[in-house]
Amino acid sequence: MSWIKVINYKEATGRLKKLYDRVKGPNDNIDNVMEAHSLRPHTMGGHMSLYKAVLHNSNNMLDKWYLETIGLCVSMINKCSYCVEHHFRGLERLLKNDKLSAQKIKENLASDSIEEIFDRRYVSGLVYAQKLSQSPPQSSEADIKKLKEAGFTDGQILEINQVVSYFNYANRTVLGLGINAKGDILGLSPNESDDPDDWGHK
Repeated sequence: MSWIKVINYKEATGRLKKLYDRVKGPNDNIDNVMEAHSLRPHTMGGHMSLYKAVLHNSNNMLDKWYLETIGLCVSMINKCSYCVEHHFRGLERLLKNDKLSAQKIKENLASDSIEEIFDRRYVSGLVYAQKLSQSPPQSSEADIKKLKEAGFTDGQILEINQVVSYFNYANRTVLGLGINAKGDILGLSPNESDDPDDWGHK
């Protein structure tokens, strides 16, 4: 599951057990990326608080499927198979009744042909995500102007920026600690977007 020691749900006590009870899924399943924080529970709290805020908060104005697509894009750039697997499944669930499939999005991200399935506005957000992930020092005010010209508000630009930043953090947590998806239930997420304190994975 990880290259460092972890404390599983059955062994957990105190603050760690309380946090596990907040983030657990069916049958007390704890995602491996959360379990990897078990030696320092305060970092798990920080991770989940940020994750919930950037992806699962009703104050976000951009569609959740688009934010997940940005996360998938960043994770593919970073070759983080763990996050790709999890968030591809999450995207599948969000789009299960939509004409645009998660598989098509993933294929077009992989072949760098996103303009074939997305309009100019959505493409501009993904181009920004790619640049910020691959060469952050080259980011400039011109990139923000392009997003505005494509139709994003300043608040929506902040949402995109925070999702990109979060996934680069999460990808490096996973890749740097050797976290894999063995035993995880893929695609679960804390979907009570109106309650920032509800971290349960359903």
